[in-house]
Amino acid sequence: MNGSVRRVSLFVIALIVVGALLYGARGSISLKGFSWESLAEAVRSARIDLLLLAVVAIYGCYWIRALRWVYLCRSIGRTNVWSVYQSTLMGFVAIVLLGRFGEPVRPLLIARREKLPVSAMAGIYLVERLFDIAVTVIVAGASLIYLPEVLRRTAVANPSSTAGSLLPALQRLGFLLFAGLLAAVLFFVYLRVTNGGSLARAAVGWRTREGWRQRSAGLLTGFLHGLQAIRTWSDLAIATGLTTVHWILIVLIYRWILVAFGGALSAISARDAMLTMACAMLGSMFQLPVVGGGAQAGSFFALTLFLGIDNAPAIVAAASLWLITFASCTLVGIPLLLREGMSLGELRRIASDAPIQQT
Repeated sequence: MNGSVRRVSLFVIALIVVGALLYGARGSISLKGFSWESLAEAVRSARIDLLLLAVVAIYGCYWIRALRWVYLCRSIGRTNVWSVYQSTLMGFVAIVLLGRFGEPVRPLLIARREKLPVSAMAGIYLVERLFDIAVTVIVAGASLIYLPEVLRRTAVANPSSTAGSLLPALQRLGFLLFAGLLAAVLFFVYLRVTNGGSLARAAVGWRTREGWRQRSAGLLTGFLHGLQAIRTWSDLAIATGLTTVHWILIVLIYRWILVAFGGALSAISARDAMLTMACAMLGSMFQLPVVGGGAQAGSFFALTLFLGIDNAPAIVAAASLWLITFASCTLVGIPLLLREGMSLGELRRIASDAPIQQT
């Protein structure tokens, strides 16, 4: 009985936190054309089945992330996918609560729970981020190819729109992103082929030094160890396949959430959803604790400026996208953190012990 009461209490706490997230975001929703009445109306008319489907699917995405992590770890040590899944949820809760400062929590939690070297988990994390950054660039680039067609469609519906003037700047940004991705891939191929090259030699020398060099040596060693997870073309194909399935599912989730609110949003296509996701991903680089900020702004920017959606439904949709695709991890993640005996202060302490500080 006590166990049941505890689980119910944890679930209620998680619901309260999600409510607090929505309440905390209210200050960023002050644009012309928005009212809380319109939010209530949008929520009442929303298709709950699609929103629930999106919530279930986003937890499936976390599971795919855990599978990818376990696969990348196989040359380092044995890992349990269920344990990694729980750590993944708790790690993303840390990002929700702490912003980008919480990024190191996930690899540190996995290292602690799986009894693996922190530097090696930091290396796996960086390799994982490389895959996700590559997807971001590819999605952004594909969206830019589709953008002229979107802008022509928006111009017909709204002749006063000035979004077309942004196209040259956005295309230059897309070129820079692809160039940066190509440079990063070539650099990682060099490191993999040469077993670390000059970086590995520098790490050996830095281990005997004090200060930042010694700390950086641990990170470099772990990162180079993480690169060893990709040993064959088959390894690359499996990691790429899991990443592809994950992000295709994310695009579908974006579309389900947008279509759920009806009206003009019901006409959103998969390509429109991908464009919205690309802007949200770029905006998420400016993630703020609890309220997010950057991702919502990116989604709102795409919906209003590119897709011609009115302010009020765009704000509701942008907030819902963030709550479901990002903040919904708190529903399960916070009870898991409480079960582990971790407070917000403990998360801050873990985050401050970033992987770069481990040797």
